[in-house]
Amino acid sequence: MRIESAALAQRTHMLQQLIAWTLVLVLGISSAAQASTLEELYQVAMEASYRGEFVKAEQLWSEAIAIAPDNAALWSNRGNVRVSQNHLQEAIADYDESVRLAPTAPDPYLNRGTAWEGLREWDKAIADYEQVLQLAPEDAAAHNNLGNVRSSLGEYEQALAEFETASRLAPGFAFASANVALTLFQLDRVPEALQRMRSLVRKYPNFADMRAALTAVLWQEGQRGEAESNWVAVMGLDSRYRDLTWVRQIRRWPPAAVTALEQFLALQ
Repeated sequence: MRIESAALAQRTHMLQQLIAWTLVLVLGISSAAQASTLEELYQVAMEASYRGEFVKAEQLWSEAIAIAPDNAALWSNRGNVRVSQNHLQEAIADYDESVRLAPTAPDPYLNRGTAWEGLREWDKAIADYEQVLQLAPEDAAAHNNLGNVRSSLGEYEQALAEFETASRLAPGFAFASANVALTLFQLDRVPEALQRMRSLVRKYPNFADMRAALTAVLWQEGQRGEAESNWVAVMGLDSRYRDLTWVRQIRRWPPAAVTALEQFLALQ
């Protein structure tokens, strides 16, 4: 089983959730011809979004918005591809419009929270995730994202609680479980962290994130042979774990794990 990168997993989650809005796409359209055009645009735009063709997808979502400007899902979808291009302020403007049009839908709040995280506007991100949880208390992505924010603020006990909730609500959400393991290590609960990491690697042998984390922790614990074997697997799966800036800023490991990986890489 292939495990996606954290950033791609988040984008995929947002896009998958918004597919559920398909039924509202024809609202407010004055003709069957317009409805047909919109449905076609939606399909093509969604396909481009999944393929990572974000510039093309943004143009297609804009065309769809021109046909149905009162459709909240279209604004939120365009916001998603703008986030993927790191056009965060423009994405937030789209999510604002989506929230205005559909104030009781959780997805625009979840997506806007991700954009606020990118801008390091932690309080605004927390407010959006808490709004999601008011509307959908068992939204695992919101709990996981809230844990990311708490971790970024150094509030590791609170982060752990959110990650554990996300993992319980969505047992197949591998990155939520990975975040539990990384946070346990940050809290110096090393045996528990190792147990969780090894369990994830057994369940998902191609999970580069946990193999990289296991490498770092095992090396620090003096288990050099097992650390090296995991690192060989990591390099065959995802070479970005050589880039500590990526690990710290994009994947967003907590500091203890980043330091452990740095120490391992320094001796390579």
